[in-house]
Amino acid sequence: MKVLANDGLSESGIKALEKGGFEVITTKVAQEQVANFINENNVAVILVRSATKVRKDIIDACPGLKVIGRGGVGMDNIDVEYARANGKHVINTPASSSESVAELVFAHLFTGVRFLQDSNRNMPLEGDSNFDGLKKAYAKGIELRGKTLGIIGFGRIGQAVAKMALGLGMRVIAADKFVSNAEIRVDFYTGQFINVAIVTESLEDVFKHSDFITLHVPAQDGYVIGKNEFALLKENVGIVNCARGGVIDEVALIEALDSKKVLFAGLDVFENEPTPEIKILMHPSISLTPHIGAATLEAQDRIGTELAEQIIGILKK
Repeated sequence: MKVLANDGLSESGIKALEKGGFEVITTKVAQEQVANFINENNVAVILVRSATKVRKDIIDACPGLKVIGRGGVGMDNIDVEYARANGKHVINTPASSSESVAELVFAHLFTGVRFLQDSNRNMPLEGDSNFDGLKKAYAKGIELRGKTLGIIGFGRIGQAVAKMALGLGMRVIAADKFVSNAEIRVDFYTGQFINVAIVTESLEDVFKHSDFITLHVPAQDGYVIGKNEFALLKENVGIVNCARGGVIDEVALIEALDSKKVLFAGLDVFENEPTPEIKILMHPSISLTPHIGAATLEAQDRIGTELAEQIIGILKK
Protein backbone atom coordinates (compact mmCIF):
# COMPACT_ATOMS: atom_id res chain seq x y z
CA MET A 1 0.00 0.00 0.00
CA LYS A 2 1.08 3.55 -0.75
CA VAL A 3 1.35 6.50 1.63
CA LEU A 4 1.46 10.08 0.32
CA ALA A 5 3.28 12.29 2.84
CA ASN A 6 2.32 15.49 1.08
CA ASP A 7 3.71 17.92 3.66
CA GLY A 8 6.80 15.85 4.40
CA LEU A 9 7.60 13.12 6.92
CA SER A 10 10.63 12.47 9.12
CA GLU A 11 13.16 9.85 8.11
CA SER A 12 12.22 7.80 11.16
CA GLY A 13 8.58 7.80 10.08
CA ILE A 14 9.47 6.80 6.52
CA LYS A 15 11.66 3.95 7.72
CA ALA A 16 8.99 2.69 10.12
CA LEU A 17 6.38 2.67 7.37
CA GLU A 18 8.69 0.98 4.88
CA LYS A 19 9.55 -1.65 7.46
CA GLY A 20 5.81 -2.21 7.86
CA GLY A 21 5.48 -2.88 4.13
CA PHE A 22 4.31 0.52 2.89
CA GLU A 23 5.63 2.55 -0.04
CA VAL A 24 6.09 6.18 1.03
CA ILE A 25 5.75 8.98 -1.53
CA THR A 26 7.14 12.35 -0.45
CA THR A 27 6.49 14.18 -3.72
CA LYS A 28 4.80 17.52 -2.99
CA VAL A 29 1.51 17.54 -4.88
CA ALA A 30 -0.30 20.84 -5.48
CA GLN A 31 -3.59 21.15 -3.59
CA GLU A 32 -5.70 21.09 -6.75
CA GLN A 33 -3.96 17.91 -7.95
CA VAL A 34 -4.14 15.89 -4.73
CA ALA A 35 -7.30 13.93 -5.58
CA ASN A 36 -6.06 12.99 -9.05
CA PHE A 37 -2.68 11.92 -7.66
CA ILE A 38 -4.28 9.73 -4.99
CA ASN A 39 -6.49 7.97 -7.53
CA GLU A 40 -3.87 7.58 -10.26
CA ASN A 41 -1.32 6.13 -7.83
CA ASN A 42 -3.71 4.01 -5.71
CA VAL A 43 -2.74 5.89 -2.55
CA ALA A 44 -4.31 4.39 0.59
CA VAL A 45 -3.01 6.93 3.13
CA ILE A 46 -2.48 10.68 2.93
CA LEU A 47 -0.43 12.40 5.62
CA VAL A 48 -0.55 16.18 5.97
CA ARG A 49 0.52 18.92 8.32
CA SER A 50 -0.99 22.40 8.12
CA ALA A 51 -0.45 23.14 4.42
CA THR A 52 -2.52 20.51 2.59
CA LYS A 53 -6.30 20.51 3.09
CA VAL A 54 -8.36 17.33 2.96
CA ARG A 55 -11.90 18.56 2.46
CA LYS A 56 -15.14 16.99 1.28
CA ASP A 57 -14.12 17.26 -2.38
CA ILE A 58 -11.06 15.06 -1.91
CA ILE A 59 -12.90 12.63 0.38
CA ASP A 60 -15.70 12.22 -2.18
CA ALA A 61 -13.29 11.91 -5.11
CA CYS A 62 -11.03 9.27 -3.51
CA PRO A 63 -13.00 6.11 -2.58
CA GLY A 64 -9.77 4.12 -2.22
CA LEU A 65 -8.38 6.42 0.46
CA LYS A 66 -8.40 4.60 3.78
CA VAL A 67 -6.50 6.81 6.26
CA ILE A 68 -6.05 10.57 6.61
CA GLY A 69 -3.28 11.51 9.03
CA ARG A 70 -2.35 14.90 10.48
CA GLY A 71 1.15 15.34 11.84
CA GLY A 72 0.38 17.50 14.86
CA VAL A 73 -2.58 18.53 16.97
CA GLY A 74 -5.16 20.67 15.19
CA MET A 75 -7.18 19.08 12.40
CA ASP A 76 -9.03 22.14 11.12
CA ASN A 77 -7.59 21.52 7.63
CA ILE A 78 -9.43 18.16 7.50
CA ASP A 79 -13.20 17.57 7.34
CA VAL A 80 -12.86 15.06 10.15
CA GLU A 81 -16.48 14.11 10.85
CA TYR A 82 -17.33 13.86 7.16
CA ALA A 83 -14.31 11.65 6.52
CA ARG A 84 -15.18 9.33 9.40
CA ALA A 85 -18.82 9.19 8.30
CA ASN A 86 -17.53 7.99 4.93
CA GLY A 87 -15.46 5.19 6.41
CA LYS A 88 -12.07 6.88 6.52
CA HIS A 89 -9.79 6.61 9.53
CA VAL A 90 -8.61 10.07 10.68
CA ILE A 91 -5.58 10.17 12.97
CA ASN A 92 -3.28 12.79 14.47
CA THR A 93 -0.43 13.06 16.97
CA PRO A 94 -1.67 15.33 19.75
CA ALA A 95 1.13 14.67 22.24
CA SER A 96 4.17 14.66 19.96
CA SER A 97 4.77 18.39 19.49
CA SER A 98 3.69 19.86 22.85
CA GLU A 99 7.22 20.46 24.16
CA SER A 100 8.40 21.99 20.89
CA VAL A 101 5.52 24.46 20.74
CA ALA A 102 6.00 25.34 24.41
CA GLU A 103 9.69 26.09 23.83
CA LEU A 104 8.80 28.37 20.91
CA VAL A 105 6.37 30.24 23.17
CA PHE A 106 9.26 30.99 25.50
CA ALA A 107 11.53 31.90 22.60
CA HIS A 108 8.99 34.62 21.77
CA LEU A 109 8.59 35.64 25.41
CA PHE A 110 12.35 35.99 25.96
CA THR A 111 12.62 37.83 22.64
CA GLY A 112 9.89 40.30 23.59
CA VAL A 113 11.06 41.15 27.08
CA ARG A 114 14.61 41.88 25.82
CA PHE A 115 13.60 43.58 22.52
CA LEU A 116 15.47 40.99 20.45
CA GLN A 117 13.04 41.26 17.53
CA ASP A 118 14.09 44.91 17.11
CA SER A 119 17.73 44.72 18.16
CA ASN A 120 18.36 41.86 15.72
CA ARG A 121 17.15 44.14 12.93
CA ASN A 122 19.05 47.24 14.03
CA MET A 123 22.39 45.86 15.23
CA PRO A 124 23.51 44.89 11.69
CA LEU A 125 22.53 48.37 10.48
CA GLU A 126 23.75 50.57 13.35
CA GLY A 127 25.81 48.36 15.66
CA ASP A 128 29.11 49.85 14.50
CA SER A 129 27.90 53.48 14.34
CA ASN A 130 25.36 53.79 17.14
CA PHE A 131 26.29 51.11 19.67
CA ASP A 132 25.70 53.31 22.72
CA GLY A 133 22.40 54.56 21.33
CA LEU A 134 21.14 51.04 20.78
CA LYS A 135 22.37 49.98 24.20
CA LYS A 136 20.29 52.76 25.76
CA ALA A 137 17.26 51.92 23.60
CA TYR A 138 17.20 48.29 24.73
CA ALA A 139 18.23 48.81 28.34
CA LYS A 140 14.80 48.44 29.95
CA GLY A 141 14.32 44.70 29.74
CA ILE A 142 11.95 42.73 31.95
CA GLU A 143 12.52 39.45 33.79
CA LEU A 144 9.96 36.68 33.43
CA ARG A 145 10.62 35.33 36.91
CA GLY A 146 7.94 36.37 39.38
CA LYS A 147 5.53 37.52 36.66
CA THR A 148 2.08 36.07 35.94
CA LEU A 149 1.60 34.03 32.76
CA GLY A 150 -1.99 33.61 31.61
CA ILE A 151 -2.56 30.51 29.49
CA ILE A 152 -5.72 30.45 27.38
CA GLY A 153 -6.42 26.85 26.45
CA PHE A 154 -5.12 24.38 29.02
CA GLY A 155 -4.76 21.17 27.04
CA ARG A 156 -1.52 19.30 26.37
CA ILE A 157 0.36 22.28 24.93
CA GLY A 158 -0.97 24.75 27.48
CA GLN A 159 0.13 22.43 30.26
CA ALA A 160 3.58 21.98 28.67
CA VAL A 161 3.89 25.78 28.68
CA ALA A 162 2.84 25.81 32.34
CA LYS A 163 5.66 23.38 33.24
CA MET A 164 8.28 25.65 31.71
CA ALA A 165 6.77 28.75 33.30
CA LEU A 166 6.77 27.14 36.74
CA GLY A 167 10.39 26.08 36.24
CA LEU A 168 11.26 29.73 35.58
CA GLY A 169 9.54 30.85 38.76
CA MET A 170 6.49 32.34 37.12
CA ARG A 171 2.98 32.35 38.53
CA VAL A 172 0.63 30.49 36.19
CA ILE A 173 -3.09 31.10 35.72
CA ALA A 174 -5.22 29.50 33.03
CA ALA A 175 -8.63 29.53 31.38
CA ASP A 176 -10.25 26.62 29.54
CA LYS A 177 -13.90 25.77 28.80
CA PHE A 178 -13.28 22.05 29.18
CA VAL A 179 -10.52 21.75 31.81
CA SER A 180 -11.41 22.74 35.36
CA ASN A 181 -8.09 21.84 36.97
CA ALA A 182 -4.80 20.10 36.28
CA GLU A 183 -1.83 18.82 38.21
CA ILE A 184 1.34 19.96 36.51
CA ARG A 185 4.40 17.81 37.05
CA VAL A 186 7.65 19.75 36.78
CA ASP A 187 10.58 17.37 36.23
CA PHE A 188 14.25 18.09 36.93
CA TYR A 189 17.30 16.46 35.40
CA THR A 190 18.12 14.78 38.72
CA GLY A 191 14.96 12.69 38.52
CA GLN A 192 13.27 14.81 41.16
CA PHE A 193 9.94 16.49 40.44
CA ILE A 194 7.25 18.62 42.01
CA ASN A 195 3.49 18.63 41.36
CA VAL A 196 1.66 21.94 41.16
CA ALA A 197 -2.14 22.05 41.14
CA ILE A 198 -3.70 24.71 38.93
CA VAL A 199 -7.42 25.50 38.95
CA THR A 200 -8.61 27.26 35.81
CA GLU A 201 -10.26 30.67 36.05
CA SER A 202 -12.61 32.74 33.93
CA LEU A 203 -11.26 34.21 30.72
CA GLU A 204 -11.94 37.70 32.04
CA ASP A 205 -9.85 37.09 35.17
CA VAL A 206 -6.95 35.81 33.07
CA PHE A 207 -7.15 38.93 30.89
CA LYS A 208 -7.15 41.22 33.92
CA HIS A 209 -4.38 39.61 35.96
CA SER A 210 -1.77 38.40 33.45
CA ASP A 211 1.54 40.09 32.73
CA PHE A 212 1.91 37.84 29.69
CA ILE A 213 -0.71 35.86 27.76
CA THR A 214 -0.23 32.84 25.51
CA LEU A 215 -3.00 31.21 23.48
CA HIS A 216 -3.41 27.46 22.90
CA VAL A 217 -6.86 27.07 21.41
CA PRO A 218 -8.17 25.52 18.18
CA ALA A 219 -9.46 27.59 15.28
CA GLN A 220 -12.46 29.71 16.31
CA ASP A 221 -15.46 31.29 14.62
CA GLY A 222 -14.53 34.64 16.16
CA TYR A 223 -11.64 36.31 17.93
CA VAL A 224 -10.55 35.18 21.39
CA ILE A 225 -8.80 38.53 21.80
CA GLY A 226 -10.40 41.46 20.02
CA LYS A 227 -10.81 45.15 20.73
CA ASN A 228 -12.98 44.61 23.81
CA GLU A 229 -10.58 42.06 25.27
CA PHE A 230 -7.57 44.32 24.70
CA ALA A 231 -9.33 46.90 26.88
CA LEU A 232 -9.36 44.43 29.78
CA LEU A 233 -5.62 43.71 29.69
CA LYS A 234 -3.01 45.13 32.03
CA GLU A 235 -0.74 47.86 30.72
CA ASN A 236 2.44 46.65 28.99
CA VAL A 237 1.22 43.07 28.62
CA GLY A 238 3.02 40.69 26.26
CA ILE A 239 0.98 38.37 24.00
CA VAL A 240 2.11 35.19 22.23
CA ASN A 241 0.12 33.18 19.68
CA CYS A 242 1.59 29.87 18.58
CA ALA A 243 -1.84 28.26 18.20
CA ARG A 244 -3.95 29.26 15.20
CA GLY A 245 -4.25 32.34 13.05
CA GLY A 246 -7.50 34.22 13.46
CA VAL A 247 -7.82 33.94 17.24
CA ILE A 248 -6.36 37.45 17.68
CA ASP A 249 -7.75 40.50 15.88
CA GLU A 250 -4.57 41.71 14.18
CA VAL A 251 -5.95 45.20 13.48
CA ALA A 252 -6.77 45.63 17.16
CA LEU A 253 -3.37 44.18 18.06
CA ILE A 254 -1.54 46.80 15.99
CA GLU A 255 -3.60 49.53 17.65
CA ALA A 256 -2.78 48.14 21.11
CA LEU A 257 0.93 47.95 20.28
CA ASP A 258 0.99 51.49 18.89
CA SER A 259 -0.79 52.84 21.98
CA LYS A 260 1.69 50.93 24.21
CA LYS A 261 -1.16 49.04 25.87
CA VAL A 262 0.63 45.89 24.63
CA LEU A 263 4.40 45.87 25.07
CA PHE A 264 5.11 43.21 22.46
CA ALA A 265 3.59 40.30 20.60
CA GLY A 266 5.07 37.01 19.46
CA LEU A 267 3.32 35.45 16.46
CA ASP A 268 3.92 32.07 14.86
CA VAL A 269 0.51 32.04 13.14
CA PHE A 270 -1.43 34.68 11.24
CA GLU A 271 -4.90 35.59 10.02
CA ASN A 272 -3.72 35.53 6.41
CA GLU A 273 -1.37 32.59 5.94
CA PRO A 274 0.77 32.26 3.96
CA THR A 275 0.68 36.01 3.21
CA PRO A 276 0.60 37.88 6.55
CA GLU A 277 -0.25 41.57 6.53
CA ILE A 278 2.73 43.85 5.93
CA LYS A 279 1.86 45.92 9.03
CA ILE A 280 2.33 42.79 11.12
CA LEU A 281 5.57 41.79 9.39
CA MET A 282 7.15 45.24 9.72
CA HIS A 283 6.09 46.16 13.25
CA PRO A 284 9.12 46.66 15.52
CA SER A 285 7.33 45.22 18.57
CA ILE A 286 6.33 41.88 17.02
CA SER A 287 8.52 38.78 17.14
CA LEU A 288 7.80 36.66 14.07
CA THR A 289 8.16 33.01 13.04
CA PRO A 290 6.56 31.29 10.00
CA HIS A 291 4.30 28.67 11.69
CA ILE A 292 7.13 26.48 12.99
CA GLY A 293 5.76 25.52 16.41
CA ALA A 294 6.18 21.78 15.87
CA ALA A 295 9.16 22.09 13.53
CA THR A 296 11.94 20.63 15.66
CA LEU A 297 13.86 17.52 14.68
CA GLU A 298 12.79 15.79 17.87
CA ALA A 299 9.09 16.57 17.41
CA GLN A 300 9.12 15.54 13.76
CA ASP A 301 10.73 12.22 14.71
CA ARG A 302 8.05 11.63 17.33
CA ILE A 303 5.29 12.63 14.90
CA GLY A 304 6.60 10.41 12.10
CA THR A 305 7.03 7.39 14.34
CA GLU A 306 3.63 7.81 15.99
CA LEU A 307 1.85 8.19 12.64
CA ALA A 308 3.59 5.07 11.34
CA GLU A 309 2.58 3.05 14.38
CA GLN A 310 -1.05 4.14 14.04
CA ILE A 311 -1.18 3.41 10.30
CA ILE A 312 0.37 -0.05 10.73
CA GLY A 313 -2.03 -0.76 13.57
CA ILE A 314 -5.04 0.19 11.40
CA LEU A 315 -4.11 -1.36 8.06
CA LYS A 316 -1.98 -4.35 9.03
CA LYS A 317 -4.35 -5.99 11.51
